[in-house]
Amino acid sequence: MNDPTRQRALLLLARRDHSRRELFQKLFSKGFSKNAIQQVLDDLENENLLNEERFISNFIRFRSTKGYGPLKICAELGKHGIDDSRIYANDEWQVILWHERAISARIKRFGEAIPQEKQERIQQARFLQQRGFAMEQIRIALTNSL
Repeated sequence: MNDPTRQRALLLLARRDHSRRELFQKLFSKGFSKNAIQQVLDDLENENLLNEERFISNFIRFRSTKGYGPLKICAELGKHGIDDSRIYANDEWQVILWHERAISARIKRFGEAIPQEKQERIQQARFLQQRGFAMEQIRIALTNSL
């Protein structure tokens, strides 16, 4: 069982979870054949070493705790080949209170005080928007504290 494609895939998976598409692209860029990659990925999925649901959960958890909102996380997962329906159906997605994450991100960056001046609100709203929070989440974050 000294398949170099499998060994390379396991080496990559040992570092962190990957989506199937991402792992395929990395292996293909290293010169492995499409057929060999597909077979190895199928085997790894059957052995539960490659698990996209686990990848999605870990990705959502990690990025949301770093202060990123649902819009940005969805866009990033899309780049990994994950469609929106799988994201929204994920258990991790369901338990996150996004407005609380928006409030936490605002407080971490700007402090506890609710912004009073128009310019402060604009600046903080722009920050949260760039982080990928929806307008309703931003509105809640600008008017509430944890």
